[in-house]
Formats: sequence, structure tokens, C-alpha cells
Amino acid sequence: MNEINGVQVPFIPIVERDSFQIKTATSSIGSFDEIFNQELEKIKFSSHAMKRLESRNIQFSEAEMNKIQAAVERAESKGSKDSLVMVDDTALIVNIPNKTVVTAMQVSKENENVFTNIDSVVFA
Repeated sequence: MNEINGVQVPFIPIVERDSFQIKTATSSIGSFDEIFNQELEKIKFSSHAMKRLESRNIQFSEAEMNKIQAAVERAESKGSKDSLVMVDDTALIVNIPNKTVVTAMQVSKENENVFTNIDSVVFA
């Protein structure tokens, strides 16, 4: 039986034996499980939070996103469930187990600065 890259095939290959090679994508970027777990660890934004960010014209740089991620990890290590994460003058309510930002607001522009149903505050 003929072989292509060490696999026996029941036909005669049309290409020469040394010209056919398969390169795997997992060797350079990691396995599916690794990539999937990395994505699960990243902070997510709920649709409500995305609407609030857009309507309040709040944007985060990559450095600020890294600060938020680190703050969520610190809150998680302390066992927090729902946390207020402060990034400069922006307040984010984050569900820690799901790593999801629930809502966002700029503290300096809000009339009433009352935050309920949180169990921790993290300054990023």
C-alpha cells in the first residue's frame, strides 16, 4: 500500500513522495484547549455594559484593559462575587465568577454615586 506522510492510503498518490507535507497550526499557536482556556480567562462585557460604554463614550486602552484584568484576578483570589472595579474615574461593576463587566459609568459625571449588591471594591 502507498504512504503519504506515514499514512497508508489505498490509492496511488499523484504527487511525488517528498513534495507533500502537512504543517499543523497547533505547533505554533497552541492547542484548542489552551486557546479556549485563555479566552475564558479574559474579561468580557455584557450587552448592557457595551451599551453603557457606548452611550457614555467610555473607551479603554490596552493598558487599562490589562489593569481591569489584573483587578478581576485579585478580586477572584479574595473570593469576591460582584465587585466594583475603579479605573481612574470610571466605575465598573464586574461579576467575578463569570469575569463579566455588568455595567460601567464615569463617577465624576453621575449625580448619584450609590453602588449596591457588591461585596468588594478593587482600585485598578
